[in-house]
Amino acid sequence: MKSFSKYLSAAILAITLVAAGGCASSSKQAGTGEYIDDSVITSKVKAAILGDPATKVAEINVETYKGVVQLSGFVTSQASANRAVELARGVSGVSSVRNDMRMK
Repeated sequence: MKSFSKYLSAAILAITLVAAGGCASSSKQAGTGEYIDDSVITSKVKAAILGDPATKVAEINVETYKGVVQLSGFVTSQASANRAVELARGVSGVSSVRNDMRMK
């Protein structure tokens, strides 16, 4: 009975290690915690841009991957694009901002 208990414990430990390794992030794929963090950053950046009266833009798309924010879409002026980048950089958790916005 004790040997069965040892094998069962070893099997549970092995399954736990494999499951924990499956949740870890890699260089090409974000882990669950990183995905949630990126979603929060994206929401905060969108709120900052939409809440700012100087930008007046609803056509900016925001995507975040591992803290890097990418802004794309259309703006009416270079000043609006610069302001959107400035707002995104001001959000906590943002490591850098990529500006892929185009002018109408």
